[in-house]
Amino acid sequence: MAKKKTTSGAGAGPEVSFEEAIERLEAIIDRIERGEVGLEESLTEYERGVGLIRRCREVLDKAEQRIAELSIDEGAGEGRDGGGAPARPMESAEEPPF
Repeated sequence: MAKKKTTSGAGAGPEVSFEEAIERLEAIIDRIERGEVGLEESLTEYERGVGLIRRCREVLDKAEQRIAELSIDEGAGEGRDGGGAPARPMESAEEPPF
């Protein structure tokens, strides 16, 4: 029997959507906070949560990269950002100008 490949950590296979990962993570947090699980199971759940967080970050990173690519593609024709201002990539720690 073939094993499923997971690239995103414990129990958060690559097929898990961002929304599903968030729901699973919230359920894990809720169970731990309510004391519904013992210490060993809490550790196992914590590991699953770490995998889910990695999956969420992976999805967000891909979305951010795609947005950056689209912004570059859109501004490449005129050297502008589509709104008349010169195109300039926003630094990750930079606040939006509004």
